[in-house]
Amino acid sequence: MWPFKSVASIKDSGMFQGFTDWHSHILPGVDDGVQSMQESLDILKLYEDFGVRRIWLTPHIMEDIPNQPAELKKKFEELKKAWDGKVELKLAAEHMLDSLFEERLASGDVLPIGDEGRHILVETSYYTPPMGMEDLLDKIKAKGYYPVLAHPERYRYMDEAFYNRLKNKGILFQMNYASLVGGYGESAKKKAEWLLKKDMVNLVGSDVHRMSSINPVVTQSPQKKQYLELIINAAKGRLE
Repeated sequence: MWPFKSVASIKDSGMFQGFTDWHSHILPGVDDGVQSMQESLDILKLYEDFGVRRIWLTPHIMEDIPNQPAELKKKFEELKKAWDGKVELKLAAEHMLDSLFEERLASGDVLPIGDEGRHILVETSYYTPPMGMEDLLDKIKAKGYYPVLAHPERYRYMDEAFYNRLKNKGILFQMNYASLVGGYGESAKKKAEWLLKKDMVNLVGSDVHRMSSINPVVTQSPQKKQYLELIINAAKGRLE
């Protein structure tokens, strides 16, 4: 969802100039995201028009979608060969904190995020935390990685105390910017605003799954535009 009247106004705003998208499901045919190569290329072309600099492709790896990193790398090479635009493509994964992840972590069969390969993007169920969640986060760190929690504002079981506890453990947060304009409902919007206010957001992503989710919508709220500008500007940095 967008606080703009048209795709052209998004481009003209310059808000995405130099933007790094840290979370997307654009790699075709590997999860519940984009299914065709053509749609992937269409999205990338649109992002190029917006001024996006880099996109991290983060397909799911979970018990229900047990992607193998080696196969994802092959699909990634196919997309890179088909894409001839300026947007830089990078591959990582969104790892569900489940028993499959624990097995993959133990064997080192994961797809880290960031140029130095020191971070792992993770997620949980939206409704309940996995058993031993914080112990599993500690195991990630024991393996030499830094956990990055995907879209923390969307987890209904998390409250302010939970966020503070994770932050005190050194967990990084990746926000979906659509949360700030109501893309995932009022609860996620309020949590996103609180996390931003408390300076807890480290990375920003689209979590785009298909072209239709990029279609702009009309809104008259200047507050939404202000929040989105703040988060887009914050996302122009690098992972540290």
